[in-house]
Amino acid sequence: MNYIKFSGAYHVEKLNTELGYALKEEWPLHFNTQDYNGDWRSISLRSASGKSNDIHAHPNGIYQDTPVLGLMPYTKEILDSWQCEKEAIRLLYLAPDSHIKPHKDLGCAYHDGIFRIHIPIVTNPDVHFTIEQEKLHLDAGECWYIDFSVTHSIINAGSTPRVHLIIDGIRNDWTDRLFEAHGYDLSRRSTSDSYDPETKARMIENLEQMNTDTARNLIATLKAEH
Repeated sequence: MNYIKFSGAYHVEKLNTELGYALKEEWPLHFNTQDYNGDWRSISLRSASGKSNDIHAHPNGIYQDTPVLGLMPYTKEILDSWQCEKEAIRLLYLAPDSHIKPHKDLGCAYHDGIFRIHIPIVTNPDVHFTIEQEKLHLDAGECWYIDFSVTHSIINAGSTPRVHLIIDGIRNDWTDRLFEAHGYDLSRRSTSDSYDPETKARMIENLEQMNTDTARNLIATLKAEH
């Protein structure tokens, strides 16, 4: 299962109103410049330093809410409804005629203990995810889990921006029940079990750039296997 569209939806008008407050702040360009063409920006609602314009991970960082999240009470309600530990939380802006190239975020999958949630706030019919050759369109207000450890890409071929709320969460019993209720096979083992040594080495390198406690735990596991 490469993705889940969760049941229910969030209030698009409230999300758009709060996005208007966030858009008045500084949105740094995404640091992975080799991974995209066009304009891809981000602002943090939860970061290691507590700063809204800090979109990087930091060694030994303790993630904390940023001032921008303080402007977004409805968004805070959504985050609090996810009863799990959270690391980075961001708004990601992809401009028209921009393209995130095919790539893998190794270790970013539910069966690895880390999961990423996408909640579209602003989108258009010409925005598409491609996950392992399958095209997805995510509508505003919906809530999706996507396994970013597999090959994926995103294109905004429309004339308006795309903005998503992105939540990086840590798997626990509550999320297990939620995912299982939506058809996820909890018996699935970590993807690291099927990686060859070269891929595991690359995975360790990518996780080292994240510099979070969860990433370090995964690195320790991978090195023991490696």
